[in-house]
Amino acid sequence: MPTWLTEWKEKYKKNKLFHFRYLGTGIYNDVKNRLIKYYISDIKDGITYRTIPSTIFIFFTNLLPAIAFAQDMFDHTNNSYGLNEVLLASAMGGIVFGLIGGSPLCIVGVTGPISIFNYTVYEIIEPMGIPYFQFMCWICLWSMLFHFILAICNTTNFMRYVTKFSCDVFGFFINIVYIQKGVQILSNQFKIKDVSSGFASIVVALVMAIFGVAAHIFGAKSHYISRSFRTLVKDYSTPLCVIFFTGFIHFGGYLNDVDFAKLPITKSFRPTDTVHRESDWFIRFWEGVTVGNVFLAIPFAILLTALFYYDHNISSLMCQSSEFPLKKPASFHYDLFLLGITTGVSGLLGIPAPNGLIPQAPLHTYSLCIYEYDEKLGVNKISRVVEQRLTNFFQGLMTLGMMTRPLLIVLGTIPQCVLAGLFWIMAITTIDETDVAKRMRFLFLDDSWKKKLKHVVLRHKEREESYHEINDQAEISPAEFPVEYYLSSKKYFAIYLIFELLAFTGEFAITNTKGAIGFPGVLMLILVLVPIVFPRVFPKSELDLLDSEAADELILNSLVLDMKDQKSTDESDFEVKSELTHINEMIGR
Repeated sequence: MPTWLTEWKEKYKKNKLFHFRYLGTGIYNDVKNRLIKYYISDIKDGITYRTIPSTIFIFFTNLLPAIAFAQDMFDHTNNSYGLNEVLLASAMGGIVFGLIGGSPLCIVGVTGPISIFNYTVYEIIEPMGIPYFQFMCWICLWSMLFHFILAICNTTNFMRYVTKFSCDVFGFFINIVYIQKGVQILSNQFKIKDVSSGFASIVVALVMAIFGVAAHIFGAKSHYISRSFRTLVKDYSTPLCVIFFTGFIHFGGYLNDVDFAKLPITKSFRPTDTVHRESDWFIRFWEGVTVGNVFLAIPFAILLTALFYYDHNISSLMCQSSEFPLKKPASFHYDLFLLGITTGVSGLLGIPAPNGLIPQAPLHTYSLCIYEYDEKLGVNKISRVVEQRLTNFFQGLMTLGMMTRPLLIVLGTIPQCVLAGLFWIMAITTIDETDVAKRMRFLFLDDSWKKKLKHVVLRHKEREESYHEINDQAEISPAEFPVEYYLSSKKYFAIYLIFELLAFTGEFAITNTKGAIGFPGVLMLILVLVPIVFPRVFPKSELDLLDSEAADELILNSLVLDMKDQKSTDESDFEVKSELTHINEMIGR
């Protein structure tokens, strides 16, 4: 029997994935050990200044991309989904998961993949004469049932075997999609208006992106002026860019001669499409569909469930990854069950179903990080994270408030080119932090420089010298790449990067074809193939350096089913770090 299959069988038996005696145990553990145990502290810990800029930041970074996706679905579904539907879906995700979610750090809203799924379904069933909203409702209701089955059967336990490979590739994919969406918005300006509007929109989006990225670099990586001022710039630069460049088109002069395309709005708290549905927020799912249509929705529901299973759990892992010093456990089984409820409710309301967001979820955690200056390293290090649920809840309430008429009018003043600029800011400021981008940069690093740094790393590993002594002897700056890059062989490093790029290409390619509905299948295929293929290609010593678990044991411990097998989640149990992590800190990762 192959080694990889033997290891999987051992892990399967250890975690008791489908043992009937453990049905529902994962949900029970999550509710008891995360939701109930830490609920009061989640509220108390949120009463701090850090939650204010975090709430504002995540509100804008969630709201504005959602608006762009609303425009995308509006154009592709014959006005079926519009601004109000996306606002209501995003608000529901924030309020529900902020109030009773097990992992409140995970931001839930309308994603790019679900918008692609929605309008692909429309393109398939519209020629068949099947009513769209009723059919989508049945998809969501079936998907809700499948979510319940997956959560009760503890299938989320498979996420224990998800490595950083899947998370990093998917995060890189989302960033590229954001860049693509920005380009699509700008290219559409030539069709919606005229040539002058198209070129002016490109200029505004580019200038906005330049200022937004520059402000982020200044706030996060520079050493000018005071640290408090830099933090202020980093916290508020993105929303200020949106506000400023929304007003920029009204500065007068030649700008008055340009007709910028803006966001279409409708009546407050009313559905966008009142032709193919009633004017209230309830879908009569029994009208206009046959029994055959109901069962036809099942394969679509399976794809939707697979998408949410992957997308939401990966988002949850990324916002609770090992780079964040978290002290509270996670919740996967219960959150999947809760996601099933919101999916079913979304179908009944006739809105896009929300799920975990990338990069908003990890950006949310970053915005809650408390940094301390390390005198020895000369860098700012994350000392702790404000783990609470107020930011998620309040950004959901603020999103719901945007459905009022005065604020809808305000949203209607935002030029579409500003949305494109925001997409680029979010993508460019986060893509460099993805593993795929880092590996590509490292691959082209000067070999002599890499040899110097590798010599320092190996010497530290052997002698356990302090960073300051090493730096004096080597006369070089701290390494900006993970230590594992230097310790792995160049051959296997390049092969691993090729695998990452191939996985990304598969994800990106299918979303740009008529087979985009099969996107969840590609995600699940990657998830299954990684533990099968990698042990056959990479030696174990190399694979340990190239790939690792997506989160710390504190988070993964939430996936253990047997209560007596669960490790203590006390803070002291998670203070011991691996040798590589220790080296990373010493050389200023």
